[in-house]
Amino acid sequence: MFATGEWVGSDPGFSHFYSMAQCTPDLSPALCRSCLQDLLDQWWSKFRFTGKEDGGRITGSRCSLRSQLGEVPFYTGATMVQLPAKAAAAPGPAPEAAPGTMGGKNTSNSRLLGIILPIVGVFVIATISLCVWSSIRRKRRSRRQALLAQSHSVDDLHSVKSILLSLSSLQVATNNFDESNKLGEGGFGAVYKGVLSGQEVAVKRLSRGSNQGIEEVKNELVLVAKLHHRNLVRLVGFSLEAGERLLVYEYMPNKSLDTILFDPEEKHRLDWGIRYKIIEGVARGMQYLHEDSQKKVIHRDLKASNVLLDADMIPKIGDFGLARLFGEDQTREVTRRIVGTFGYMSPEYVTRGQYSTKSDVYSFGVLVIEIVTGRTRNNESHLSEENEDVINIVWRHWVEGTIAEMVDYSLGMNYPGAEVLKCVHIGLLCLQQNPIDRPTMSDIMVMLNSDNTSSLPVAARPAFLIDAGNSGVPHNTESPLYTDSLLSGR
Repeated sequence: MFATGEWVGSDPGFSHFYSMAQCTPDLSPALCRSCLQDLLDQWWSKFRFTGKEDGGRITGSRCSLRSQLGEVPFYTGATMVQLPAKAAAAPGPAPEAAPGTMGGKNTSNSRLLGIILPIVGVFVIATISLCVWSSIRRKRRSRRQALLAQSHSVDDLHSVKSILLSLSSLQVATNNFDESNKLGEGGFGAVYKGVLSGQEVAVKRLSRGSNQGIEEVKNELVLVAKLHHRNLVRLVGFSLEAGERLLVYEYMPNKSLDTILFDPEEKHRLDWGIRYKIIEGVARGMQYLHEDSQKKVIHRDLKASNVLLDADMIPKIGDFGLARLFGEDQTREVTRRIVGTFGYMSPEYVTRGQYSTKSDVYSFGVLVIEIVTGRTRNNESHLSEENEDVINIVWRHWVEGTIAEMVDYSLGMNYPGAEVLKCVHIGLLCLQQNPIDRPTMSDIMVMLNSDNTSSLPVAARPAFLIDAGNSGVPHNTESPLYTDSLLSGR
């Protein structure tokens, strides 16, 4: 991750000027340029060329820059960038002579270097950027396999190492991954039930050929190991022996929410009290991720199949393979690769690749509507011309004042009408087109705990609301989608 440059002049005393810049291999092109620019900004305050000194070197935390006058380069190998004298720009104002020197040749030297250094710096930085980008493309596969890459801090790695498990212990726990212990299977691999040191666990065994699974492992290891909340699935350990990639979680006896909520027979187990407890629990978990955890986390794939239920029907958010960390002051990020599950993704994410905490809020709104209605937005039957998207139907009944017709039939009349209306209202507020108009998870918790529904903002027409005969999906995107849920095995 280095580049060399040479300036060739006509002055016998300054016929050659050599420079070399280098960045650590793990830096992105943008970070490399930024690091080198910091060094260039410091150059004239650190070094003075007076004729007695023939060069200098300055080093940053992740990069270095060295330049030298002379007939022979100080580096080996061919020069990457050569800049002839005629390519130099017209001389600008001469820099002041260094203290203790006189004009003449020294002033000429300073003027010359004032022209050379920026030009060589620009060319060297551009060359380094190309080298870095080329190297990243060549080594992408090997770098993906470096599960504990340098993008995470030492503390992160220590926290991960503390839960390292042996492959043999997990083979014993699952009876060598016997089919009778399989809880489910998805595109990234299978999930097995096991008993580890007397504790029931769920072991996620990722497919050997899954590149996306590698990224998911890295995310879940570092994120989940440092996240601790009653409404988040707890990571028990992991193993990376013999080519295996195994993640071990606490076992959830009631599996994922979708396996009960969307099953015509099983959904009767979810009375309104349990459904409201699930809504509150998911909201608390998301509030922790967005506002209360050590690191601000955007989940990016909140949906019913990623909400797991323990023996007491307490919801726990899982599957952090697509999650992203945000800085303290960061509010929005942009990606070129859209990942997540259709129907749960916010419009700004699908169309422009913009994601934020408000993207998760949108997904939470869809989840709330599904819990109230017992209908999934991604049910294949909703893609026919005879059916409307569930959000479309809910909004129509909301406007007409007949929302009771949309409440899950399995509840009968055994639910508090005001509380159901409040949840639908919150769900619609989360589905607003403009992210600014959506509430934060803190706002949602206040609404859920308040009996004064008259103070709630007026809900406008939800985003992605289209007429019957369409699927509820925007037509201006062909983004590649990742729609698998590993933890639930669906």
